[in-house]
Amino acid sequence: MAHTDNNSSANDEANDKEKVSLIKSQEHRRRGIYILPNLFTTAALFAGFYAMVQAMNGNFAAAPLAIYIAMVMDGLDGRVARWTNTESDFGAEYDSLADMVSFGIAPALIMYEWALSGLGKVGWLAAFIYVCGAALRLARFNTKLDTVDKHYFYGLPSPAAAAVVMGFIWVLHSYGVPGKEISLLALGVTLSTGILMVSNIPYRSFKDLNVKGRVSFVAILAIPAAFVLVFL
Repeated sequence: MAHTDNNSSANDEANDKEKVSLIKSQEHRRRGIYILPNLFTTAALFAGFYAMVQAMNGNFAAAPLAIYIAMVMDGLDGRVARWTNTESDFGAEYDSLADMVSFGIAPALIMYEWALSGLGKVGWLAAFIYVCGAALRLARFNTKLDTVDKHYFYGLPSPAAAAVVMGFIWVLHSYGVPGKEISLLALGVTLSTGILMVSNIPYRSFKDLNVKGRVSFVAILAIPAAFVLVFL
């Protein structure tokens, strides 16, 4: 009888060890999944920093492209967090700080280096207004996250504003237009995008877009046609 009890105790101990090992394995796997969306956020932050370095080195072909890469990474981090069910307050705050660098500070610095530095105080004040607009836009979005209509953004989103500014630089630079020669136009673009970010103008979020539904043949052709027109 005692021998049977000893075997039972040994089996229970082995089962307990197996359960502990399984729990540790699941926690380790969970930790890896939790890190995954933050890696995309870090990639977006790196792309924004890299864009600033390139702008300070006078490479205005690479700087806008780095910001566009940051946009792709920024679009993926939230989706990855939702797909893996690892959304967290930490991730949201980290994403917001990365957005401030990549879509607030970086575009303003790149525009200043490319076109606004020759305007003196007016130039850096315009760049600061853009940065301030991005900061206010992100703060407003974070504080109203649970109350806003999910179908619309109010105020131009900072990634969209960065896309406008970077697209302006990238297109003109690719055609050999020096930024200093169109500094007043660049000033207008910088100020207008900065102000639009803190406006109350609604912009469609497209979060309710049904990508699995039927799409017309014309719409399918329109997307690649738009890319062709951009690169002509």
